[in-house]
Amino acid sequence: MMLFGKISWQLCGLKKLPWSCDTRYFWGWLNAVFNKVDYERIREAGPERAASEWLLRCGAMVRYHGQEKWQKDYNNLPTGPLDKYKIQAIDATDSCIMNIGFDYMEGLKHVEKIRLCKCHYIEDDCLERIGQVENLQKSLLEMEIISCGCVTDKGIIALRHLRNLKYLLLRDLPAIKNKENLIQAFKTTLPSLELKLDLK
Repeated sequence: MMLFGKISWQLCGLKKLPWSCDTRYFWGWLNAVFNKVDYERIREAGPERAASEWLLRCGAMVRYHGQEKWQKDYNNLPTGPLDKYKIQAIDATDSCIMNIGFDYMEGLKHVEKIRLCKCHYIEDDCLERIGQVENLQKSLLEMEIISCGCVTDKGIIALRHLRNLKYLLLRDLPAIKNKENLIQAFKTTLPSLELKLDLK
């Protein structure tokens, strides 16, 4: 009994060590591993398949052109010719996608809608990246950004480069400070954009 008491006391003492009490660093590292771009895989499988694998690995969903069903199971990704399945929509709700994985977006030519909801790793540089991808500038029509606490005005303004964007929903983004500035910026650069704001 005394031996058990000593052991449990020592184990309780371990809780005070920094590496054991804060698992946030571990999950951050693991999520970074999931986001690491495999350029060889992009060459082998094609950009659509490689991007699908990345998104599903990180907890997002994709919908392909001509299909109504969302693909969310990594193990059930469709097989076939490389150019058969084209990503039309991405729903990254509660996913761990982060900036280091956004090279996967470069080869996507048919994405019309992106939803970023409760994405803890989405920051301004991610949105800037989306705004810079030439294929997305042409294809993206709708975007929703909801409850992404690290997104500021700077990231939202970068979306003005998405020249065909028709609909943008911004909701529960506490780091956005100047709504009027955003409204004016989009009125100037994307006059046909339907901008919906639900910000405090």
